[in-house]
Amino acid sequence: MDGKSIFNATVCIIGIAILLIHVVNILLKKNRRVDENKLLLFVTFTIIHFITYLTFTLIKSNYTSDNFIIGFYTTFYIMNNIELLLVFNYTVSYIELSKLTKNILLIANLAVFAIFVGLDIINIFSHFFFSSVNGTYTRAPLMFLSQGYQMITFVMVFVLTVFNSKTILTEKISFSTYCVLPIIAIILQNIFPGYAIAYLSIVVSIEILFLFINVRKNMLIAEEEKKNKETEIKLMMSQIQPHFIYNTLSSISTLIKIDPNKAQKGLDDFTDYLRNNLARLSVNDLISFEDELNHVKTYLTLEKMRFGDRLNVVFDIKVTDFLIPPLCVQPIVENAVKHGVLQKIEGGTVIIKSYETDEAYVVEIIDDGVGFNLENVKNNDVHIGISNVKYRLSTMCNGSLEIESEIDKGTKSTIKFYK
Repeated sequence: MDGKSIFNATVCIIGIAILLIHVVNILLKKNRRVDENKLLLFVTFTIIHFITYLTFTLIKSNYTSDNFIIGFYTTFYIMNNIELLLVFNYTVSYIELSKLTKNILLIANLAVFAIFVGLDIINIFSHFFFSSVNGTYTRAPLMFLSQGYQMITFVMVFVLTVFNSKTILTEKISFSTYCVLPIIAIILQNIFPGYAIAYLSIVVSIEILFLFINVRKNMLIAEEEKKNKETEIKLMMSQIQPHFIYNTLSSISTLIKIDPNKAQKGLDDFTDYLRNNLARLSVNDLISFEDELNHVKTYLTLEKMRFGDRLNVVFDIKVTDFLIPPLCVQPIVENAVKHGVLQKIEGGTVIIKSYETDEAYVVEIIDDGVGFNLENVKNNDVHIGISNVKYRLSTMCNGSLEIESEIDKGTKSTIKFYK
């Protein structure tokens, strides 16, 4: 091989190795974003593109017919355009735009892509871009037009990212660098024909996109998830209300002299309650409804110990063999007790139901307490409990929580765990 072929083969081999690392990196990620899937498709196709060019570089000395040269370079230019199409799709998926705007941009870019691919195919017969004379690739005067789609796409990506108010400086620099480097490479490649400078610029450009766009975004999302987790823990910790702890211990203390056995039972139940609450702080997976129900029963036993006949509990459990996020029923039951029935002098009843429908497992918590206006409620405990449950239902099992309440009549909370 001559010096040009060695340079081109080396660029392709290094590029393939680097891009394969990125493909594996993306594939190993469990929950990929939509834009990451677009990036994966783009990088994977780029690897195929590099392999194709590497193969040509290694075998071209053995195949010198005009038809082979024209066929390869036509394929080569079409692959260039496909690569830019995938870049554009990734960019549109990454940046924040309305769905209508994204669709318009994608359709417009696809139309331009189709025009230039059509011209590449027509060139096979007309040779207005390039031709092959005695097995030698020969540029035509209109050769610069063959790179028209690439130039148009680079300009579109540059405008969409650099002039977008929602992209930050790092994103603007990264996307603009990706657009500028290949353009410089194309110019240099026209000055120094035969050297795959454009391929070298593609590797560098993808590195910039991957490191400063994708990796950075993953880090930001991980940081956000950490903050959400910390917030979730704080919300879950808020379920162990200080006044509940103090009042329960006070009740147990009073019972020690009156009924030691009952006091011992209350202390055991209270210990179980605290242990289960704390244990659930480190649980990231779903648990059985039966476990959650037992925790609810422990809580209600403690409240029953304190309030006696003011608190009545009815269980109507028809199904238990399903999974739920931890601490998503107990907080709602606690709200029904504290902010519902115990707000009435005479107390009231809390009914806990579970049943199965075709689409979901359903848990209902019904009380005949004072009721409340969910939008205007001022008690932060209620807000925290509800928002906490909704957050974990949506993130862990795509579940839902619906609450109906009427002043002086009571509240009904319906939790659905969709199958």
